Amino acid sequence: MSATAQPLPAASLLQLIWLASPALPVGGFSYSEGLEAGVDRAGVATESIAANWLSDQLHLSLARSDLAVIAQAIPAWRSNQLDRVKALNDWVLQTRETSELRLQAEQMGRSLLEWLRNHQSISDAHLQACAALPPTYPLAFALAASPLDAGVSDCLTAYAFGWAENMMQAALKSVPLGQSSGQRILARLAAEIPASVATAMALADQDRQAFSPMLAILSSQHETQYSRLFRS
Repeated sequence: MSATAQPLPAASLLQLIWLASPALPVGGFSYSEGLEAGVDRAGVATESIAANWLSDQLHLSLARSDLAVIAQAIPAWRSNQLDRVKALNDWVLQTRETSELRLQAEQMGRSLLEWLRNHQSISDAHLQACAALPPTYPLAFALAASPLDAGVSDCLTAYAFGWAENMMQAALKSVPLGQSSGQRILARLAAEIPASVATAMALADQDRQAFSPMLAILSSQHETQYSRLFRS
């Protein structure tokens, strides 16, 4: 930390940890975002392959779509640019490439909005605006993070780590793997998150994308997979 850097206030740090927690009641544990189909159809059968898969997903998918959206949505909520918020939410809905991925974004968004209704940090006007979208998960997360005394990069880091924990758990259940393997995968993802956050923060609207054709194919196949543990 540089001499001029200011530590994140404890209250904001705790809120970010809370938002990143797999225990947050938004249903993240019930999704694998195509990983289960990758295990069934694309040979994701070992720790190293699963780690490579999730690393690719972090950099090629999450950083260029959800993280990039949140990077722009947080300042939009903070400055009450509700038209901008709606445009970002519409982009998320329009770029979900399968029904199950869109349903995941919608369900987790609704669940996080309901969780926010029990907290005092969000204004009624913003809660109503969020409900009117209706919100996808990235836009609801941005709303939850917007009142915190935390930089956008800290908020993105928390989101990405929460995603990594959920996906690591999905790998443990679907490959399957042991706990030590899961911790090694999580350590790798954690080391790569700062670079993915930097990528997301540098993307302009015209550079943001959600183009992962093989993942979309696997997700489509997963929708009719005979036996499965996860909803995506």
